[in-house]
Amino acid sequence: QVQLVESGGGLVQAGGSLRLSCAASGTIFSINVMAWYRQAPGKQRELVASITSVGTTNVADSVKGRFTISRDNAKNTVYLQMNSLKPEDTGVYLCNADVVHARWFPARNYWGQGTQITVSS
Repeated sequence: QVQLVESGGGLVQAGGSLRLSCAASGTIFSINVMAWYRQAPGKQRELVASITSVGTTNVADSVKGRFTISRDNAKNTVYLQMNSLKPEDTGVYLCNADVVHARWFPARNYWGQGTQITVSS
């Protein structure tokens, strides 16, 4: 099994910055895609950004130019640097990862428990 533990959430004023971290632990051979999703009250969960094991990134248009995703493969950790935060960025941010437990086995998908981001105007 694998656990994803997020940290770095909190309350920030509009225009401020936060950095989220998500560390994966457990039986890990490799991790393919790691991603951040967010869910605002009354809205569907949406992809914020994703990054492959070789560093190819995909960032939602709504946060492009403000958020940066990165990862440290040696630490099985993914980061989300969030700058110029807006009230509409408020929500629960969840980490997601496709984890391979052993060579030749298919990846399994895991979610973190989520961390709350609140941006005040």
